[in-house]
Amino acid sequence: MPARALRAVRAYPILGAVLAQLVAGVIVICMRLALIGVLDSRVLFWTSLGVQCAGAALVTRLLGLPVWWVWISLFFPAAMALALQAGKLPAWPFGIAFLVLYLVFSNTARERVPLYLSNSRTTEALLSLMQQRGATRFVDLGSGLGGVVRRLDGDGRFARGVESAPMVWLVSVLLSKLTRRGRILRQDIWVADVSGEEIVYVFLSPEPMPALYDKARREMKAGSLLVSNSFAVPDVEADEIWELPDRRKTRLFLYEMKGKTA
Repeated sequence: MPARALRAVRAYPILGAVLAQLVAGVIVICMRLALIGVLDSRVLFWTSLGVQCAGAALVTRLLGLPVWWVWISLFFPAAMALALQAGKLPAWPFGIAFLVLYLVFSNTARERVPLYLSNSRTTEALLSLMQQRGATRFVDLGSGLGGVVRRLDGDGRFARGVESAPMVWLVSVLLSKLTRRGRILRQDIWVADVSGEEIVYVFLSPEPMPALYDKARREMKAGSLLVSNSFAVPDVEADEIWELPDRRKTRLFLYEMKGKTA
């Protein structure tokens, strides 16, 4: 896949997920044409479903999308097949599934921010950044399960996370309580106070970056850093770009604040 197309897919993972299902679907069609009359229809159905699930998950992985998209690609065909074959199945399992999805992804449409999880290479780079700058205050806006916050908190560093999705927030709070590291607030990223932070970290999407940069310029003190994972601020040159040696070729865009603006 051309580099430009791959960047677009990684910026908008839903495109990659759809592409993965289409590629797997083509494989399944070819397989069914070859096996019609060879396998029993029921065996052929379950074989096709397995190939669709596994093929879509594999393509999603090869595209370098976050791991949770791999799980979605794996289970989505099975969920659709179950729904179509449901017949007299009770409705409550589908209701519970919808509720769980809402509690996990309810902020995606409102804040235009999907759930991305930072990998260990990124977390170690952020820790190195704090140590190099002697920074003691860090906030992760859209902190997900809070892994970055827990890793950076301690040894004189104070790290906190801001998360609005109810289920994700609850899990991250419990993990922080168990490890006694970091603090997770259930809060909208747009109302979170970042005025006292030395490093503000985000892993969001291209859509909110201009507004987020404006918020940072208004609120953050001079010399503090806004660090964006993968998504640059349009028309603003980053002070530094860190390219990490991970499989995703993660890039961290560092923007140093010049002082609060009106």
